[in-house]
Amino acid sequence: MAGEILTLNDIKLLVDTFYERVRENALLAPIFDERIQDNWQHHLEKMYRFWQTVLLEEHTYLGSPFPPHAKLPVKHEHFETWLNLFNQTVDELFTGLKAEEAKWRAAKMAQMFEAKIHHVRNNPLNIL
Repeated sequence: MAGEILTLNDIKLLVDTFYERVRENALLAPIFDERIQDNWQHHLEKMYRFWQTVLLEEHTYLGSPFPPHAKLPVKHEHFETWLNLFNQTVDELFTGLKAEEAKWRAAKMAQMFEAKIHHVRNNPLNIL
């Protein structure tokens, strides 16, 4: 039975399960693999800290999440697929307010990143 997102172990379960699915997805896997290469553990650790900070309000993530994504070769369908996988993962594993917040925050992030990437492509001299 699905529980709530309450601990770092819950965050790790969410992140690990989600990125397993990303790595198996025909549309997303090539982009992630090209960018991350053999540094998956480092990426996962960063994602644990990011979601721990966002959902549990335990401030372990430092940095700016957008710049590494600024020049990714992605389109709307990539964001749509990413968000669908994320939402499916959350819904299968968790219930409650933090689960809903995770999906809301992921949707806002996808929307913002897509808009910023579009801006970067159309204004190459003005990165942010």
